[in-house]
Amino acid sequence: MRNGKIRVGIMGLGQIGRHLYHLALEKDDIEIVAVADIGKPEIIEYLLKSDGVDEPSCKLQDNYLINDKFRTRMLQLARPEDVPWDVLDVDCVVDATGRYRRRRDVEGHVRAGARRVILASLPSEPIDRIVIPGLNESHAASADKMISAGSATTNAFALLLQSLDQSLAVDCASMTTVHAYSSDQSLQDYAHEDFRRSRSAAENIIPNNNESARWVEAVLPKFAGKLSGYALNVPVQRGSLLDINCVMQDAGVTVNQVNDAMRAAATRHPNLIGVTDDPIVSSDVIGCRQSLLFDARATLKAGKKIVKVLAWYESLGHACRVLDVVRQYSKLDGNGGES
Repeated sequence: MRNGKIRVGIMGLGQIGRHLYHLALEKDDIEIVAVADIGKPEIIEYLLKSDGVDEPSCKLQDNYLINDKFRTRMLQLARPEDVPWDVLDVDCVVDATGRYRRRRDVEGHVRAGARRVILASLPSEPIDRIVIPGLNESHAASADKMISAGSATTNAFALLLQSLDQSLAVDCASMTTVHAYSSDQSLQDYAHEDFRRSRSAAENIIPNNNESARWVEAVLPKFAGKLSGYALNVPVQRGSLLDINCVMQDAGVTVNQVNDAMRAAATRHPNLIGVTDDPIVSSDVIGCRQSLLFDARATLKAGKKIVKVLAWYESLGHACRVLDVVRQYSKLDGNGGES
């Protein structure tokens, strides 16, 4: 930390990475001191300016992206171990590539001098800790070096499940995320290691595996072996939807009780959970900074114990949670950070 600011390095300035850059400009407690990306710095500057965010303008000058609040060293590098994080004197690195999820890849950042690494995605194998704001941030420890801030889907699922379970007792649940297409999908049919993901994201609803249920079970062990999840990637750029079927322990649970439980959760965690009674669609959730926006109009009771609920979310909300985790660990290190 220098001059009261948390010094953050980012690897990968895709959608989440650019959200992080824009969000850092809104406050005075974080500065993005370095960005590593496979793209040319000139292209990164162009994309940031094309995001349509009203904020102080940035300008590329001598390999630095400069704005009114901080200047960012731009590095065109592809691998975690290639970035000189020690020389850059960062407090933590956020890996927003979505690519380097194995433990040995995350360790590459540490070997290159990163004091702490926070994945903006789920890991592919166990690391020090997964931290989901609103759920288990109190478990964070200063000794943690490799952390995941979950994913947009995982965090929304976990928060919704915990909220309903605390109030009404959930026995088990299944989840389908109707998810905006992602940057690793091709817009045209193109050979991919997965058959279905070889098809055009712009033209198809594509069934896909999803890891969220497994990691929610790890964070909420009482649900071990009781959760399942699937994904449908759809031709939408931003705005995703969770469709969750919960088997309740009490057959007497009503739709109104479910909606009231989520309203109470939103009151307890207004920065994380929202509730809407409006007939919204996916584009209406763009710009939502909460982890989930519960759709009260959509709650259904099916049979005796099954309740179906819908909740909306988008990538900006997850970027906000990533920075929540950055600030949480800065506090543990005795460096303050915005509350």
